[in-house]
Amino acid sequence: MTERTGKVTIHGNPLTLVGDEVVVGRKVPNLVALGNDLSPVKLSSFEGKRVILSLVPSLDTPVCDVETRRFNQEVTGLGDDVVVVTVSTDLPFAQKRWCAAAGVDRVITLSDHRDTSVGLGLGLLIKELRLLARAVLVLDREGIVRYVQLVPEVAQEPDYEAVIAAAKGLQ
Repeated sequence: MTERTGKVTIHGNPLTLVGDEVVVGRKVPNLVALGNDLSPVKLSSFEGKRVILSLVPSLDTPVCDVETRRFNQEVTGLGDDVVVVTVSTDLPFAQKRWCAAAGVDRVITLSDHRDTSVGLGLGLLIKELRLLARAVLVLDREGIVRYVQLVPEVAQEPDYEAVIAAAKGLQ
């Protein structure tokens, strides 16, 4: 398994990402995470739609909270063929609870807690923490990665405008 050190930090301290680096122009592997009802959800099930795939360490942290709420608002202006999927290693029950408390109803949350296959498959699993790095991918209707934003400091928000522009650019 490939390891890359220093691509991301937390509070300035370098971390190690595990897995092969996600690359623009490649199809996302058919990875599986868990829905809030514990059912397996394949990333390929979103083909036919433009996908903003947001990976976050934990919804129960301030930055992840702000990010997911922001994407919940932004998706309304992107059209019916855009879906926002947020993946974390939080338990599905915690994700469901958080969404209800936060009023997040337009973002699909998936849990990678069981085997971290999404994090490993996209090269975004933080070895030291067993959490996902903060990253946002935009996938076209065929599941091909068209944009990748790996946020270098895990404790910072992504560049929302760049993500939205990338999603709009796929129309």
